[in-house]
Amino acid sequence: MGPEEFGLIGEKLGHSFSPAIHRQLGDYSYRLIELAPEELGPFLERGAFRGLNVTIPYKKAVIPYCGTLTAQAERIGSVNTIVKRPNGSLLGHNTDYDGFVWLLRAAGARVEGRKALVLGTGGASLTVRAVLQDLGAGEIVSISRSGPDNYQNLERHADAKILVNATPVGMYPKTGVSPVELSCFPQLEGVFDLIYNPAKTKLLLDAERRGLIFANGLGMLAAQAKAAAELFLQQDIPDERVEEIVQDMEKRTKNLLLVGMPGCGKSTVGRLLAQRLGRELADLDALIETRAGCTIPELFAQEGEEAFRRLEHTVLEETARRSGLVIATGGGVLTRAENWDPLRQNSTVIFLRRPVDQLPVQGRPVSQANDLEQLFRQRLPLYQRAADLEVDNRTPEDAAEEIIRRLSL
Repeated sequence: MGPEEFGLIGEKLGHSFSPAIHRQLGDYSYRLIELAPEELGPFLERGAFRGLNVTIPYKKAVIPYCGTLTAQAERIGSVNTIVKRPNGSLLGHNTDYDGFVWLLRAAGARVEGRKALVLGTGGASLTVRAVLQDLGAGEIVSISRSGPDNYQNLERHADAKILVNATPVGMYPKTGVSPVELSCFPQLEGVFDLIYNPAKTKLLLDAERRGLIFANGLGMLAAQAKAAAELFLQQDIPDERVEEIVQDMEKRTKNLLLVGMPGCGKSTVGRLLAQRLGRELADLDALIETRAGCTIPELFAQEGEEAFRRLEHTVLEETARRSGLVIATGGGVLTRAENWDPLRQNSTVIFLRRPVDQLPVQGRPVSQANDLEQLFRQRLPLYQRAADLEVDNRTPEDAAEEIIRRLSL
């Protein structure tokens, strides 16, 4: 690593969006630097770098190597930004504070006087507690696995109004799990998850179903990166850049997931979208056939629809947790309740419409076995409820162009 570079240090960094964000903040090199615990000290003492961001699990571990801590870092007891000064000593700061303030304000959260629960006791949770305290929250309770307030006695905090997840539970690739059941907290008003991949963890999907204010950690990541870049470069960066970066990252990382009736053109439109946007196409029916070792009509004939639906769910879970894909689904994917969270966690869902009398049935077991008009009436409310966007497929080319235009891709 050259002396003019910046980067992110952590133990495992494969999921990080940080390099893409820093590319938009300044003309400097920014790398991911994975370090084993025994490598941390030698790197900080002898590594060639101008500045670093710090993530799990080193936000506390780097403190002894910093010659000076800013007041903010010292108060919180956690460092996520390090600047090498001209004499070679390290200055430790905490820009996560700035990031979490931005997240709450952007979401419109009301904190003052409200009881808040913070899940986790690591470096990130210390920052969250400091921000909540400064914004006037009422009681602030940290939940840990083994402390006096833990996951076995959550009922004592049923009056919480703010919940913040500062643990990695639910983060890619181990998606679909939540650290707590929101039903334990009937008075909740806002739920915030510092995880940003997937875009909606199970915790946030549950919050969305409850109609609560919620936000993931992408805005916090971008806002803390801006504050870190200002330290790295010793210059101000306009606040508007944070929202611009968040919107850009969401466009680039969210999957485009197509739903609609069998034969409405999802695979064809998906192929065109993938080509024009330079993305990978994941056609679920094709993936299912590869996994099953036979065609879908053969799978239906040999094992029945239930076996197909189980395999469809498995393939959907594996595929939809990824980022930046174009995903073409089967026509009946929304008929199973267990598919809704995987569909919604990391995707913009697009309902592709086509007149029923133009839908082919050859090679489509469900379409052949049912009255198409009746099937359409049954499924239409599901497609409409799930969709972020509805597009008519007059021609595949027009449909693909309309999706690109309306999503500003």
